[in-house]
Amino acid sequence: MKRWFIQGLNCALLGLIFIGLPAATRAQWGSWQISPGPQTQWLMFWSLVLAVAGNIVAALGPVKSSRERKLCWEWAVVFAVLLLAQFAYQRGYIHFEWLKQSLLWLQKHL
Repeated sequence: MKRWFIQGLNCALLGLIFIGLPAATRAQWGSWQISPGPQTQWLMFWSLVLAVAGNIVAALGPVKSSRERKLCWEWAVVFAVLLLAQFAYQRGYIHFEWLKQSLLWLQKHL
């Protein structure tokens, strides 16, 4: 496998997981949100799990070059960190209330 293919595929997965899934699972009619929020979180969680597993399988299997294998491991770590962050956010261990308040303050004063 070429390095550009590994990079491109993982960047596409990242975009699909964090941009495509929320857009595809969000159904809205006017100001009412019809689709449930937990469905999106569930899909993002399992997509990240599959991305981690895919990179690990690629690093252990078809990838022969040590540079490309290292790249697969790096991407597996990136997706694993995002998975842990998403899990911690779902469980309430981390929150972004400070960011929301900062953005509301900025919106009010600009």
